[in-house]
Amino acid sequence: QVQLAESGGGSVQAGGSLRLSCLPRVSKFSVYNYCLAWFRQAPAKEREAVAAISTAGSRTVYVDSVQGRFTISRDNPNKVLYLQMDSLKPEDTAVYYCAADLQGPCTGAGWAEVSRYSYWGQGTQVTVSS
Repeated sequence: QVQLAESGGGSVQAGGSLRLSCLPRVSKFSVYNYCLAWFRQAPAKEREAVAAISTAGSRTVYVDSVQGRFTISRDNPNKVLYLQMDSLKPEDTAVYYCAADLQGPCTGAGWAEVSRYSYWGQGTQVTVSS
């Protein structure tokens, strides 16, 4: 019903930048209807939320640890979700996942819960060296 494909991961030194992309392919409704978010999972740690964005892209929310360094955005006509990551730190090293769900509100209470998202990509590795 919904397929998500991430790309853009890689290795970078601390202080560097990367831009992740996620291409949602939906067979039901339109990509405009879906809440989209980024999560990450470091080795031996639980998956955690990074950022989420509303259906129209007008509202965003971030976890405190990335606030001011990461920017989530979406290009609905071209069906792409982005995560611009600047001033990267070694603790940002993780597999980054794109997530989607029809149920809103996209940036309200509960946005960071893994269980509220029905669809997930396969992930892309980001490694930040000191």
